[in-house]
Amino acid sequence: MAPHRAHPVLESAHLLAGLHQRRLRCAPGGTNEIDQHRARLVLVIDRWVATETSPPHGGAHMHTETVGMVVDRLAQFSASAYDILSGAPEWAVHNAWERLAELSLGYEDLAYEVAAGVRRLPYLSGPRGHP
Repeated sequence: MAPHRAHPVLESAHLLAGLHQRRLRCAPGGTNEIDQHRARLVLVIDRWVATETSPPHGGAHMHTETVGMVVDRLAQFSASAYDILSGAPEWAVHNAWERLAELSLGYEDLAYEVAAGVRRLPYLSGPRGHP
């Protein structure tokens, strides 16, 4: 289901989930176009975060991934969790949904820490100052 209100992160997350659903059904080696589109959406998210958040405090700890990378993994785990519902053993379904739940909690913590200025993000998305 598409987000009801326009927001760059929500729209990109929705598109990323659709791309990961397509990716699950692709033949090996047939994901290049999908992965290029994913990279562009990750960049959209990272640029939005860079322009909409205040700089972190000087002693803020560094995170290992950008927000866009985490949202992309959320989309991947979500697509996998829904895909596994049909025909997988119960333990595999549980593991997929547990992994998604844990990552969603981690994302929530990351979003709070970035907004509070106590978490720095790596800049991996192109030249600085060009959102």
